[in-house]
Amino acid sequence: MSIKKGDNVIVIAGSEKGKKGQIARVFADRNLVLIEGLNLMKRHQKARKAGQKGQVVEKAMPINASNVALVEGGKPVKTGQKKVGEKWIRVSRKTGKEI
Repeated sequence: MSIKKGDNVIVIAGSEKGKKGQIARVFADRNLVLIEGLNLMKRHQKARKAGQKGQVVEKAMPINASNVALVEGGKPVKTGQKKVGEKWIRVSRKTGKEI
């Protein structure tokens, strides 16, 4: 997976298409990413103690990694890999710049 935590991405498919955000968490084994403030769903939360009220909480849900693309200069870019010394780095396929 070429997307990591902290990357700026744009959603390219689905109900949140066109929106931008930052990756909060990556679930590599399931090919999912969690984007801060996007794909919010309402979830009901039970009262924890007697006498308290339950509440409805908005929670960010994961999106399939194939539905997001890295952003460079405000536009989505595909990534490639380049070997520098003994280390592989991610680069933009359009410009060749390091990501």
